[in-house]
Amino acid sequence: MLARQRQAAILERVRATGGVRVSDLAAEFGVSDMTIRRDLDALDAQGLLAKVHGGATVADPSAADEPGFDAKSVRQPAEKAIIAAHAARLVRPGAAVALSAGTTTAALARRLVDVPALTVVTNSLPVAEVFHAGGRPDQTVILTGGIRTPSDALVGPLAVAAIRSLHLDVLFLGVHGISERAGFTTPNLMEAETNQALMASADRLVVLADHTKWGLVGLCSIGGLDCADVVVVDDRLAEEGRRVLGERVTELIVVERSPGGRPATEGTPA
Repeated sequence: MLARQRQAAILERVRATGGVRVSDLAAEFGVSDMTIRRDLDALDAQGLLAKVHGGATVADPSAADEPGFDAKSVRQPAEKAIIAAHAARLVRPGAAVALSAGTTTAALARRLVDVPALTVVTNSLPVAEVFHAGGRPDQTVILTGGIRTPSDALVGPLAVAAIRSLHLDVLFLGVHGISERAGFTTPNLMEAETNQALMASADRLVVLADHTKWGLVGLCSIGGLDCADVVVVDDRLAEEGRRVLGERVTELIVVERSPGGRPATEGTPA
């Protein structure tokens, strides 16, 4: 395969998955790590991707860019599914839980439709629809009002006012990005305020994020890394992300991607 053909294939893979590893690409194309690094250097120089330690991600978007729900739902579906499957184990029957907007929390909703006597609070139209279509009659689902965002979240003063009157056992929070400096972020100012209200109403915060969220910084910070009780990620999270999150959050859960594989947990249990 010519270098140009290989680079085109690498770029397609990055755009489809959000990120790639040098070692994975080298094995896939049967070339050395150094060859792949040169390919990534060339693509990075053209602004087509962002080279990071050990691999590459999509070129940095504007901090205010907010992809729609449908666009995000096709990114990392396998990783989101295993994160959701593990997060569902943290929910007990009869609990009052909040699910923020996001495609990973929507995946979690599909895992919770059979849990008895749940009270679910959400500002996500897709999450509410999951329970409306397949939930149990003994579940109560509360959908906040508010202004609809491109990611199908309901945000703004009406949503915040509704949330502040509630007392919840646990919040499952989806985020746009995670960084050591900015913490958990979103590109939407009103969504940040709504998520902060959800955090203030919950006894426990569980952040759900696939590996591509590490290093992304949205326009607005939702909260620092140390505000999370638990962060659940897939095992493609970069070593730097594992180190930082392992030091800053109470419990970091790294879930294996292999079918039937047992989750690997790092950090101090909550």
